[in-house]
Amino acid sequence: MTRTLPRAALGLAVAVLIVDQVVKYWVTGPLGLNYLSAYRTITSFFDLRYVANCGVSLGLLHGDEAWWPWVLVALTGAISIGVFVWMLRETNRIDQLALGAVLGGALGNIADRLFRSPRCVVDYADLHIGDWRPFLVFNVADVAITVGVATLLIRAFLVRDKRQPSTESSHA
Repeated sequence: MTRTLPRAALGLAVAVLIVDQVVKYWVTGPLGLNYLSAYRTITSFFDLRYVANCGVSLGLLHGDEAWWPWVLVALTGAISIGVFVWMLRETNRIDQLALGAVLGGALGNIADRLFRSPRCVVDYADLHIGDWRPFLVFNVADVAITVGVATLLIRAFLVRDKRQPSTESSHA
């Protein structure tokens, strides 16, 4: 049985990567938010705020050694390969798209570590209510990863695909 490439999911991955990098360029370049404590108020509940995340999710596992970003690139790269293979094998279109979002977000964060100095992920979206910040500062890649993983979890735990009735009858 030959399978076709999940073009929509691959397209979504590429789109997430491009949008993520373009927005990061726009925030850190033309807007000049490229140093710690730099921010611009957009609304009463949303700021653009420069944060260099040199660790993994939530800033965990932050390392100051010069080799540490390369460990994170290798780890994220290995996860990306696993997501890509899963996406190629997945037959459900919604799951393929969710995996495409995760892949695009992971590639966006890898690109930051490869091409930005310092080799950290740029976060900039700061949602808040007054001084209360229920979320960490995040970026497009983080949103894509979160939505993709949430979709996979919801489908795995709450949405059951109807199984096709067996064509073979079992005889006891």
